[in-house]
Amino acid sequence: MADLGVAAAIPQIPTVLDLAGTAVFALSGALLAARLRQTFVTMGFFALVTGVGGGSVRDLLIGAPVFWMRDPWVAPVCLGVALVAWFTPRRWWEGQLLEWADAAGLAAYAVLGTAKALAFAVPPVPAMLMGIITGCVGGIIRDVVAGRPSIIMRPELYVTAAALTSAICAGGAVLSLPREIVWPVAALAGFALRGSAIAFGIHLPAYRRAED
Repeated sequence: MADLGVAAAIPQIPTVLDLAGTAVFALSGALLAARLRQTFVTMGFFALVTGVGGGSVRDLLIGAPVFWMRDPWVAPVCLGVALVAWFTPRRWWEGQLLEWADAAGLAAYAVLGTAKALAFAVPPVPAMLMGIITGCVGGIIRDVVAGRPSIIMRPELYVTAAALTSAICAGGAVLSLPREIVWPVAALAGFALRGSAIAFGIHLPAYRRAED
């Protein structure tokens, strides 16, 4: 019965949309490998680690089974995306369309990560951090392995958008608000913030305090 309660408390993204979100994250990893002119092995690794990295870290931290080890489609989708990226010109995939798709995936998975952590009895603030981890850590691992500044070292509103989504999701749980309302509002808020950053170049201010 406890397992049924946990399952009911986790937002269920339709399988096709779930795999599509994973594919978008995986594609961003594959394209980075292409930009760096790496081998297919590197491209496949980047696709996989970007697609499943955040969710894997989350599941390990909250004591849940690692999601993609029980889903027969996730790893093949990531590797299939790498294969497609390998045989197509990189310019086909670059541009704002991929960024907007990534923004939608970021918001959806921040909700998923937060809600899953809450379902496993994680307190609200750590659960919020699990949402951020779900949306962002795959890209951070990818960037660190690639030897380039990660998204947490850039001023663009990316992690901040995941944080907004996760905070609304966790806050709604604390206030016992209906999740059918809270989850869509949280996802839309994060998507809107990330979308504003894409459309208008909004970013966080850097530290500028003068030396004493």
